[in-house]
Amino acid sequence: MGKQTNIRLDEAVKAAAEERAKRRGLSLQGYVADLIEADVNQSRAAFMAGAAAFLAAYTEEFEAEVGEDRYPGFPDKPAETAPKDAA
Repeated sequence: MGKQTNIRLDEAVKAAAEERAKRRGLSLQGYVADLIEADVNQSRAAFMAGAAAFLAAYTEEFEAEVGEDRYPGFPDKPAETAPKDAA
């Protein structure tokens, strides 16, 4: 269950939002929540795309600085485990 948030809207904006919500089969609360969620998800996607582009552009510099050991402190190879059938 989400937290409740109160907002203030101009009467004309509120009326327009209620009409749009009604056309979508939503309550005003659901409509506003959907708009906020879509905006947050779009911002998150834009950030991740930018981060990926940055990393791609500077891959050589990062590898020159830190090498290929992407997880310092972890062994180079995974620990060998006994086969499941062995007992």
